Amino acid sequence: MQVPLIDLKAQYSQIRDEVEQSIRTVCDSQYFVLGPNVAELERRIAQYSQARYAIGVSSGTDALLVALTALDVGPGDEIVTTPYSFFATAGVIARLGARPLFCDIDEPTFNLAPSAVASVLSGQCDRVGAELVNTRTGGRVRAIMPVHLFGQMADMDALLEIGRQHRLLVVEDAAQAIGAELGDGRRAGSIGNIGCFSFFPTKNLGAFGDAGMCVVNDAELAERIRALRVHGGRSEYFHAEVGGNFRLDELQAAVLLVKLNYLDRWTKARQDNAARYDRLIEDAEIAEFVTTPIAKEGRHIFNQYVIRVQRRDELQSYLAEQGIRTAIYYPLALHEQACFADLGHDSANFPYANRAAAETLALPIYPELSGEQLEYVVAGIAAFYGP
Repeated sequence: MQVPLIDLKAQYSQIRDEVEQSIRTVCDSQYFVLGPNVAELERRIAQYSQARYAIGVSSGTDALLVALTALDVGPGDEIVTTPYSFFATAGVIARLGARPLFCDIDEPTFNLAPSAVASVLSGQCDRVGAELVNTRTGGRVRAIMPVHLFGQMADMDALLEIGRQHRLLVVEDAAQAIGAELGDGRRAGSIGNIGCFSFFPTKNLGAFGDAGMCVVNDAELAERIRALRVHGGRSEYFHAEVGGNFRLDELQAAVLLVKLNYLDRWTKARQDNAARYDRLIEDAEIAEFVTTPIAKEGRHIFNQYVIRVQRRDELQSYLAEQGIRTAIYYPLALHEQACFADLGHDSANFPYANRAAAETLALPIYPELSGEQLEYVVAGIAAFYGP
């Protein structure tokens, strides 16, 4: 049996006619950039995410970049964030001339640990006038940027309280978490100053290429992001500041509008698959070797189903031989990346991120996964660890 990590063809087969009709409508209109489909998608994503405003941009990475730009992050600034995430989280900070200030993760959920953030801010930062200064680097700490990794929200209440105490902004990297919720129903992206989504094709809500979105509740901030995505111009050919070309195009918005109608159905299928994995792994009596994801109170949307395992690389190779495709998110924590060597972070300060990089393995979780495929995956894992 073959079990791919994700099967976009299976998803497309369900919605082909709707998508093709939507694309034809755009082609017939010859309106390709920031048109009515983008405006409608923005309205619906804002509503879905419980935010007042949504601004479509060219990718999830650009959503993070324009968000930090809108908050005037630049050289000499530092952004508190996780070392265990996709590269863009820290990469956009560096692109603006700022520095990522890494804090370790919460071991069960893989998300930024409020206790680690509090420890770093109290232990190596001092308030100097209106600024919070990192005494080891001299940098100004400006914001906290948690990542809702794999579809589960970070502990936002604790992080918001730390931000309030230290007068820091909060930017949510919700690239993998559209529709994820805290226990009280608040949704990813709507809680901090800015929320950032990715619509990369493999996301729960995926475009036919790169696309992203910023969501905010502040009207002035929303207007600035809109200007920044078109080279900083609030009216054509008049530019108060330098922005970039971060526009979302009509074809991607048209595809996403079709898919958005199916998102909750697909998310429920992912949740059902995750629950079945949990049961099958428990029944296989391999808990000694495999730790399943911790789904805390709230709505985990399972962009990925990530287990912790012993002999991870050997297991991955064995499963590949059985036709089961898996992935490692992420094999090298950000503080270990060569491009961040000059930050001087001590690897010993990130034991949980280091452990995650060595032990985690993502199993297929896409909505169209069959029961037989799920059973085959778990049987493969059990066979690897069996006598």
